[in-house]
Amino acid sequence: MLPGSERSVLQQFQRARLWSQLVWAGLTLLLAASGTAQAETIATGTRLGQHAERTRFVVDLSGPVEYRIFSLADPYRIVIELPAITWLVPRDGAISGRGLVSAYRYGQFSAAHSRIVLDLAEPAEIVTHFTIPAEQGGGVRLVFDLKPASREKFLETAGWPADLMPAPPVAIDVPQPGQIGDSDDALVIVIDPGHGGVDPGATSASGLIEKDVVLTMALALRDALLADGRLDVRMTRDDDRFLSLQERVAIARAAKADLFISLHADSVGRGRVRGASVYTLSDKAMNDEAEALAQSENAADVIAGVEIPEASSDVSGILIELAQRETKNLSISFAQTVIGELGQATSLLTDPHRYAGFRVLTAPDVPSVLIELGFLSNTDDEQSLQSADWQARVAGAISRAATTWFERRAAGTLGGVAAP
Repeated sequence: MLPGSERSVLQQFQRARLWSQLVWAGLTLLLAASGTAQAETIATGTRLGQHAERTRFVVDLSGPVEYRIFSLADPYRIVIELPAITWLVPRDGAISGRGLVSAYRYGQFSAAHSRIVLDLAEPAEIVTHFTIPAEQGGGVRLVFDLKPASREKFLETAGWPADLMPAPPVAIDVPQPGQIGDSDDALVIVIDPGHGGVDPGATSASGLIEKDVVLTMALALRDALLADGRLDVRMTRDDDRFLSLQERVAIARAAKADLFISLHADSVGRGRVRGASVYTLSDKAMNDEAEALAQSENAADVIAGVEIPEASSDVSGILIELAQRETKNLSISFAQTVIGELGQATSLLTDPHRYAGFRVLTAPDVPSVLIELGFLSNTDDEQSLQSADWQARVAGAISRAATTWFERRAAGTLGGVAAP
């Protein structure tokens, strides 16, 4: 008879495998009935098991795929790169770990690839990996076995595949004062739903995922802004895909945006904390809470298995200089305007205008704010974030703030603000 712990692990694997078989059987029947069976591979389950020193990670798929593995150090991660696949599993987002894997994430990484990122509790290596063929009409299984490794051995093979070497940082061409946006064109607003794809963001106790919440809200905000009829509205993403922080900033700059709004929904350890807040850029955070949030959001690239190029370690200089004080002050004035409108539509944190060193706000020629819509760790905020009525009210508030701010800016009546 198996010991209790091993029997429990075996039972978990059996339940997960049964779920995968049931899901794939249902999909097969639906596709066959519709006559539209697709070639795209479907992931139906992921799971971890621990036996002695080894940790096993399994992925259930509808068919065989090619994949590759590489590891990244500081923090220790193993990345499994797959073709673009559809993720249909019991739960999306970051998953608690077991054994050598402290947590893992999966999802779309680019148009051509999906990615699984295993966060390691300590240096480890994949010692075996293989595919178990389909049986009894089910899908295939990818199996990865990990065992501990020394830091020295881990670093021997850690690093980027040659074709994925991080690009050098983009040179910032600092505009002259007064050259923000194109005055001859329609006013451009770029909406940035935070996280996406392999980077889920925060997760509520009930399983609500930040990347989904903010995308829904971003689409509602887009519709509210377009209803004005005078604005050109762009989005950094309008589906579940990953974008690096640098790409988000580059999209706003390429669009010559007059305003950049990044949407997020935070989670903290204190469940009583609730309410919206608006952040602007500063090289020094206003308090420890703001600093912790900025560090968490700035880690999005690392979470997705992306490295920030070494040369961009001078980001503090970018934050301090920010290209021009006018952009920074315009960001603050919009933050103050949107807070006034948000306060009529939803609850706000105490001192709702906050500031910290968010990388996504570093466009030197685009006024930029990051709006934390609420806390997924708070049951009242979680309920609001899922409410269509609440979404419409908040989208309307942000839209009114934008049009009011543009009108005041055109009239020269924004007033003076002091950048922190």
